[in-house]
Amino acid sequence: MLLLGLMLLLLPAAGADLSGSAAPHRGPVHAAPSAPPLLLLPQPGPQYGAPGVALARSAAEESAGTGKAEREAAEHHHHDGGYRVVQWEWSYVQTPYIIAIWLLVASVAKILFHFSQRFTTVVPESCMLILLGLVLGGVVLIASKKQLYQLDPSLFFLFLLPTIVGDAGYFMPARLFFDNLGAILTYAVVGTLWNAFCTGFCLYAAKLLGIIDERVQADLMDFLLFGALISAVDPVAVLAVFEEVHVNEMLFIIVFGESLLNDAVTVVLYKVYISFVEAGAENVQTADYFKGVASFLIVSIGGTLVGLVFAVILGFITRFTKKVRIIEPLFVFLLVYLAYLTAELFSLSAILSMTFCGIGANKYVEANISQKSRTTVKYTMKTLASIAETIIFIFLGISAVDKSKWAWDTGLVSCTLVFIFVFRAVGVVGQTWVLNRFRLVPLDKIDQVVMSYGGLRGAVAFALVVLLDGERVKAKDYFVATTIVVVFFTVMFQGLTIKPLVKWLKVPRSTNRKPTINEEIHERAFDHILTAVEDIAGLQGYHHWRDKWEQFDKNYLSKLLLRKSVYRKSELWEAYQKINIRDAISVIDQ
Repeated sequence: MLLLGLMLLLLPAAGADLSGSAAPHRGPVHAAPSAPPLLLLPQPGPQYGAPGVALARSAAEESAGTGKAEREAAEHHHHDGGYRVVQWEWSYVQTPYIIAIWLLVASVAKILFHFSQRFTTVVPESCMLILLGLVLGGVVLIASKKQLYQLDPSLFFLFLLPTIVGDAGYFMPARLFFDNLGAILTYAVVGTLWNAFCTGFCLYAAKLLGIIDERVQADLMDFLLFGALISAVDPVAVLAVFEEVHVNEMLFIIVFGESLLNDAVTVVLYKVYISFVEAGAENVQTADYFKGVASFLIVSIGGTLVGLVFAVILGFITRFTKKVRIIEPLFVFLLVYLAYLTAELFSLSAILSMTFCGIGANKYVEANISQKSRTTVKYTMKTLASIAETIIFIFLGISAVDKSKWAWDTGLVSCTLVFIFVFRAVGVVGQTWVLNRFRLVPLDKIDQVVMSYGGLRGAVAFALVVLLDGERVKAKDYFVATTIVVVFFTVMFQGLTIKPLVKWLKVPRSTNRKPTINEEIHERAFDHILTAVEDIAGLQGYHHWRDKWEQFDKNYLSKLLLRKSVYRKSELWEAYQKINIRDAISVIDQ
């Protein structure tokens, strides 16, 4: 899916304004790309044509005319020189060749990076990839006098991000995720709103006080728009850094779950503020704010429902693939990706859609498909996610070398860094104080420090700020430069220092040990006991509703989505079979 997307989007195009290409629902309506977006191919010159059919037609005619002239010249040369044994066909293989070279360079860099054990224990892989991007971008800039390559937002949102989210959602530990769903939703919704509003208002206050230079032409709506896109925790950065730190499972799932579920808040705030900027602050009516609230509910709930619908479809289809095992992985990849695209199609939260599609389908799909298909799905998803992550961080580094994006203001950069860090810490402490009143396992102060420090920003914020329309948002260049600095600071500085911080605070680490059958039996027994206690006390708490869901799943969903031979197996037999497979794999590994 990722490589197909790269091939489709990396076709040569003339007159494409990269800053104007917009992914569905992420950017302003008027920012339609005038030609296919580019990632690895040279950027166009400064003379941009007007977007529309005329530009596309003129570009096509120009390329056709150029191709005809080249063919005539080749034919003339052919007749002059006779038959040529070897010919140079660079134009024919240029796009896939450049893609392959970039992937090869990144892969070799990762191999070299892991040669030094001392270096890898200190520097996260994401930092190394960004530094590699800076070096490569500098080499290209010195050689060509301009930056030829950059990360395109459309490619990022439609192909790179889905591979990472799909892998994370499909292999998400569902029990741990739903056990902490209340905390995740609180941090994702309330926390993101708190950070966005406070950052936007304080940046506007800093502008009024003269801390931010007058060259930054931005009003309150502009700063609120910037606060919305810079405040959300980034799933790519969190996944890259926290997986290397190996914090305990509960802490990881809360921070990573927050980074996934805050997508709906970010999308709605981004769309609302762009519409406010386009209309003008004086033309915004009270009803527009209520429409924004309704839009949040529709985007979040709609995206979740789309994902669950595709999860049901995926489980039902894999029920009948017993005689065509070879295409089982294909169904998994296609339907999970279609859940993402369908949500984008209706301007819903695509990240929520893909996450819940993966979580909802995993149980039924893994039971229906063969062991070989499970292995194929696992390693293909991991490989694609690793490739996408590598491309994202390298091109974040390359994009920072592009001088055309830099419009520096020390006051804006300094205030943004201070505000996002302070308000993140204050928000985490305040929300945790409320949540601990209702949690059986409270989050202690050490957990709160790691959560505050782990609010990393990444490629999502960069892609969103690049999509801004420079004509309507006058301070776009300053916002782009500030976003690059914030992303580099959070991923590199906080990424470098979070591992020593975790060691110094003695944060409990994660263990890769699988639970024994004795532990699973006792965990299941405790679930039933707690459900019985809630029923006796007349409470309808978490365990009560989980038991109701398990009964509904057993009586209806499993009968619909599981193959009969799988459904009729007892849970004890299933656990025994899993242990046998696990033991066999460990023996083979040894």
